[in-house]
Amino acid sequence: MATLIKDRQIVAQLSPPDLVLEPTDDPALVAGAVGIAGVIAINFPKFGDGRGYSIARLLRERYGYKGELRAVGEVARDHLHAMAQCGFDAFQLREGENPREALKAFDDFSEQYQSTAAQPLPLFRRRA
Repeated sequence: MATLIKDRQIVAQLSPPDLVLEPTDDPALVAGAVGIAGVIAINFPKFGDGRGYSIARLLRERYGYKGELRAVGEVARDHLHAMAQCGFDAFQLREGENPREALKAFDDFSEQYQSTAAQPLPLFRRRA
């Protein structure tokens, strides 16, 4: 069974998602459901497929989604920090990932230069 991380903690189980989006799905088509969906999962079918990052940012920033945004599929430790910056707050790690090591990914970087879904102000604005 895959390991689950939510709010930067290892959890036993997560509730099933209300919607599952694939990389080819247009988030505009579900924009009307963002106010009622408690959990939206975005699938990463391949390790190198980054389209889910864009979908996450669109859901958070353009469509105002406030619920749980879960990354599923080929989710590895190396992706967690960047996924969190795009708005993901729950992760279903792929088989074989060490959950304790994966948690360390959230501390890999102390700052982001650019604006993100998690930190809307770029570094130069935060330092001004």
